[in-house]
Amino acid sequence: MDKFNLKRRQLLQYGFLGLGAFVGNNLLAGLPQSSSLSKASLGPLLAPDQNGVRLPKGFSSRIVAQSGQKISSYTWHAAPDGGAVFASEDGGWVYVSNSEMTDNAGGVGALRFNQQGEVIDAYSILSNTSRNCAGGHTPWQTWLSCEEVEKGQVWECDPFGINPPSVREKLGLFNHEAAAFDIKNKQLYLTEDEPDGCLYRYTAHSFDALGNPDLDDGFLEVAEVLSSRIGKVRWHRLPDPLATTTPTRKQLTNASHFDGGEGIWYHDGSVYFTTKGDDRVWAFHIQDSQLSIVYNAAFYLWPVLTGVDNITANKSGDLLVAEDGGNLQIVIISNKEVYPLLQIVDQDRSEITGPAFSPDGSRLYFSSQRGKSGRSEDGITYEIIGPF
Repeated sequence: MDKFNLKRRQLLQYGFLGLGAFVGNNLLAGLPQSSSLSKASLGPLLAPDQNGVRLPKGFSSRIVAQSGQKISSYTWHAAPDGGAVFASEDGGWVYVSNSEMTDNAGGVGALRFNQQGEVIDAYSILSNTSRNCAGGHTPWQTWLSCEEVEKGQVWECDPFGINPPSVREKLGLFNHEAAAFDIKNKQLYLTEDEPDGCLYRYTAHSFDALGNPDLDDGFLEVAEVLSSRIGKVRWHRLPDPLATTTPTRKQLTNASHFDGGEGIWYHDGSVYFTTKGDDRVWAFHIQDSQLSIVYNAAFYLWPVLTGVDNITANKSGDLLVAEDGGNLQIVIISNKEVYPLLQIVDQDRSEITGPAFSPDGSRLYFSSQRGKSGRSEDGITYEIIGPF
C-alpha cells in the first residue's frame, strides 16, 4: 500500500472514527442510538421546493454543483454517481463523487466545504477511467472508486488530492459496484453488478504502522450461501482474482449469485447490500456468518422502495436507500418501517446517486445523475439540511 504521511493519517483516522456520519443502522440491537427518523416524526413529503425536491417539514435543499459548472479550476463532472464525505483538519469536509462516464472519460471529482458549509474548492482526484460507479470509504480516509466494466478495477484515491490514485488489483478485476470495510475484522466486502454477480471479501496478509490492511497484499474470496435464498455463508478463496481466463463470478461452481449487486454498507458487525434485479436489501451478520433479507419489494402490493441502488445510513442508524428509477426517492428503512425521506420530481430519466452525510450528520449530499434532460451532461448535486 502507498504510505501516506503518518502523522496526518493518524489525525484523520481518529477524526473519522468519531464521525456520526459513519455509524451504521439500528436494524439490529447494538450500541445506543440517537432518536431515529421515524415515519411519524418526519411526516409527509411536501410539494416540490424551488429545486424540484419534495422534503418533509423542517428540511431544505440547495444545489451545490451541476455538471459542466466551473468551480475553482475544476469543471464538475458528468454522470455523478457514488460518493462519500471526509472530514478535513480545518473543520470542513470534502464530498467526493464518481463520474460514470465510459471510454476513459470517467473518474472522481471532489467538492471542498469550509466549516460553514460553503463550497470553497473543487478538483479531480482521479481521471481517465471508465464507468466509476459506486465505491466505499476506508477508515484511513481514502475513497475506493469502483469501475463498472468487464475487468473493472478499484482505484484508491486521496479525497484531499495530495496523493495520486493507485490501482488495487488484489481486489479483483470484475464489474465492480461498491465496497464496505469491516472495521472490526479489517476485511473489505465488494459487490458485483451482474445478473449473476457475486459477493466478495478481501483479507489482507499484512498491515501498516496504524494497523490498516495492505490492499496490495492479500486474497479475495467469494460467498456461498448454503441454502437457496438465506442462511449460513461459507467463503471460498478465488483462484484467479485477475480473471486471466475466466470471469471471477464463474470460477467456482459453488459460488452464490445475486441479481445485480449495488450499494453496500457496514455497521456494528453486519454488512448491508442491495440487489437491483430483485429489489432486495440484504444483511450479512459477520460473527455468525448468516445472510438474511432486510427488505424485499416482492412482499408488498404497492412497494414504497423499488430500483434499489446506493445505500448509506444516518447518525441514528436508519438505512437510506437511493432509487435508480422507482419514484426517484431516497427511502428510509428503520424499525421495520419503509418510507420516503425525499423525492426528486420531473427527472424520470435520471437516478439518485451518492448519498453521504456531512461529519456532524446534519447535511445529506447526493446527485441526480442525469437531471431533467436524462443526459449525463446534466447531472445535479444536492445538499439537504434538516434534523437527521
